[in-house]
Amino acid sequence: MRCPGQDSRYWKPGAIFEVPCPVCDNPVEFFKDESIRRCKTCGHKLVNPKMDFGCAAYCKFAEQCLGELTPELLAQRKELLKDRVAIEMKQYFKRDFKRIGHATKVARYAEQIVREEKGDPAVVLSAAYLHDIGIHEAEQKHQSTEPKYQEEYGPPIAREILAKLGAKPEMVEEVCDIVGHHHHPRPEETVNFKVLYDADMIVNLEENQQEAKLSPEKLATMIERNFLTATGRQVAQKALLATEVTENTEKNLKNPNYQTPIIKGKDSGALS
Repeated sequence: MRCPGQDSRYWKPGAIFEVPCPVCDNPVEFFKDESIRRCKTCGHKLVNPKMDFGCAAYCKFAEQCLGELTPELLAQRKELLKDRVAIEMKQYFKRDFKRIGHATKVARYAEQIVREEKGDPAVVLSAAYLHDIGIHEAEQKHQSTEPKYQEEYGPPIAREILAKLGAKPEMVEEVCDIVGHHHHPRPEETVNFKVLYDADMIVNLEENQQEAKLSPEKLATMIERNFLTATGRQVAQKALLATEVTENTEKNLKNPNYQTPIIKGKDSGALS
């Protein structure tokens, strides 16, 4: 007996439908269980818009299952891969919520920066989630979290995770290269490295501010000198300097002896 869901005798209205070809606009007929159809007019291959291809983001058998992947599926595959990398990172760190939180915040800033800097989001965000993945090995073998140890032990672990998820070899190489020197920029760097470096620095500065506060002036100087992208610099100024101004204002307002400064006009007395 065939499964009723696969037997067309039991299909409901809408199981066979048409979608316009994005190239020639002619209708292309789909059965609900077909993943891909070719337009009879122009030959363009279409993905079934009513099917969920999330598994293609990480399954190494995707091409065998679906055939040659279309540009739409390839884009979706790269987009969804980063989400799988995030899950693997959390599983690897287990209950180390400090490292999970750090990597997640770095990814959040990296996502803001990479859009403006025109980098590859899949590479950058995978590197963001995995940049400190070697820190546990460094602690176990050297009782240290020094960057040189993180950079030594991180790439093999990152490579294993990415290979497991079916990432393309060129992506694996680039992510592992970034992880392997993420604290030490080279004289010439890729946009993807620069984005990750800036995002990581923002989070490191935020975390350091909780322990030993720098003055807004010192922070501004560090941001100007050490960031590698214009967008990273802007995001850092907004995240770090705006926070400093807000905190200082709140402290002043709580001080009973604080007096609101009087702003004077250029050619006249105080402005009201």
